[in-house]
Amino acid sequence: MGNQLAIKNRIRSIDSTMKITKAMQLVAASKYQRQKERMRKNKEYATELKNVLDEILSTITLSDHPYLVRQEDTAPCTVVFTSDMGLCGSYNSNVFKLIESECKKNEQMIVIGGRGVTWFKHRDYSVLDTKVQVEDDDYSTIATLAEILLEKYLNHEITSIHVIYTEFKNPLTFVPRKVKLLPVEEKKKEGNQIETLFEPSNEEILNDLVPMSIKSLLYSYYLETKTSEQASRRTSMETATDNAEELKATLSLQYNQARQAAITQEITEIVAGSSAQ
Repeated sequence: MGNQLAIKNRIRSIDSTMKITKAMQLVAASKYQRQKERMRKNKEYATELKNVLDEILSTITLSDHPYLVRQEDTAPCTVVFTSDMGLCGSYNSNVFKLIESECKKNEQMIVIGGRGVTWFKHRDYSVLDTKVQVEDDDYSTIATLAEILLEKYLNHEITSIHVIYTEFKNPLTFVPRKVKLLPVEEKKKEGNQIETLFEPSNEEILNDLVPMSIKSLLYSYYLETKTSEQASRRTSMETATDNAEELKATLSLQYNQARQAAITQEITEIVAGSSAQ
């Protein structure tokens, strides 16, 4: 009887857990759809803006413009996007593995997300700033961060700007990436590409276009990271729910077997008692 009670209590506990994981799965699925739509709409703008920038860069051969000039990268700075919440599988751990493999200890870090802030507290990295609980579509915070980084770059406080984000490939595949935002890479002009005339000069346009592009790209990477986070959480909660259902089925079978064994034992004892009389 004691074994039956223990199994029944475990089944009740799994039922409670399964209700939680199922609810979290539905919430993550809803957030994922909204975030994916935000990412899609913004990516169209960010891609077109980057195409214009690349077209201008392809017309510039030699330049001493501060956004283009090459220098020794002695003070790199990297923005790291992580999540504030857990329960999203290997999403954050994959980002941390990338940091350990591709970032130097002297690299200045700006960390977005509570999980990243906690991880860096126990590591010997130079953390310049941290931000937690940033809204999923908070453009103003990301744009302000980009402005601060651009100012530091122009003042030679940092020599390059990078970002570590999670690239969204499909609902089941998300890959952490590290990309360089500044200095921008010069582009080679392709074959018979039609040249567009810009007014004022190409280099003057860069003064406004590069900051616009940096803000747009940083925000685009942020949205892509948040989309990957919600997709990863949805998958993790779906897997947890499926595992709970399998475990419940196994325990239910064990409970029925124990119950059947107890009934058989009682019948045996009754028959044995009757025979003794």
